[in-house]
Amino acid sequence: MNVLKILKNVITTSIIWLVGLLWTLPLMGILMASIRPYSEIIDGWWRFEKFNFTLENFFKAWNHESFPIRIGFINSFIVTIPSTIIPLIIGALTGYGFARFKFPLRDYFFLFIVLFFAVPFQSIAIPVFRILQATKLLDTYIGLVLVHSSWGIPFATLFMRNFFLTIPIQIEEAAKLDGASDFQIFYKITLPLSLPAMASFSVIQFTWVWSDFFFALLYILSPEKYLATQCLPLLKGLYHTPWDLLSAASVLLMSVPLLIYALFQKYFIRGMIGWAIKG
Repeated sequence: MNVLKILKNVITTSIIWLVGLLWTLPLMGILMASIRPYSEIIDGWWRFEKFNFTLENFFKAWNHESFPIRIGFINSFIVTIPSTIIPLIIGALTGYGFARFKFPLRDYFFLFIVLFFAVPFQSIAIPVFRILQATKLLDTYIGLVLVHSSWGIPFATLFMRNFFLTIPIQIEEAAKLDGASDFQIFYKITLPLSLPAMASFSVIQFTWVWSDFFFALLYILSPEKYLATQCLPLLKGLYHTPWDLLSAASVLLMSVPLLIYALFQKYFIRGMIGWAIKG
């Protein structure tokens, strides 16, 4: 029996390691291609007959003559930061309302918000394009921020509402007996307790908006306004594909969400655990 149990654990662990290795293999390829000259990876990044470490690819991608990644970074931050903050604030307020207050059709409204997640992006692309065009918000950062915020608010509401339900209501009832108003309870008691959930949502929303290509491609049309994800594929030439530059630019792009996750890792895990257990 013990032998079977040990054999089962060995097989399970081996499968997990194998899946993990396969999952990280493309990332390893990008990393290896980004820190080596093009001449060394032209036959495959896995060939190590020559290995000369260089950061030149990062400088070339950062200061590319046509579509510099540094400009894309600035434009992406202009869109990503407000697109994270706006749904966070609105989602916290609406989520608290759904979690703590009773009003007619509350459950139906909440069900409608949950069903909103099933709507595919492609189904709203053209209507949103026409709306932005009619309101003269097409090809503007404000228009793209509104699109991302609108798309993020339902998830923020669901996320924050489920986390608020994990907070004991007795704390708020005690504050209410002391004369605190509903807004004071929310602002001074509930909101500080929900910082892990807010950090978790911020990381998820920031990563989603930063990595988005679909909405940016549709609604940002001027080359000087291109976001980082739009600049990346344009580093490819008409007759030549500089895999070294593309890999370096990819590493630069993915480094920002990874840094955000590393900074808020503790709060992210606490928020996700609390959301998952009682959500």
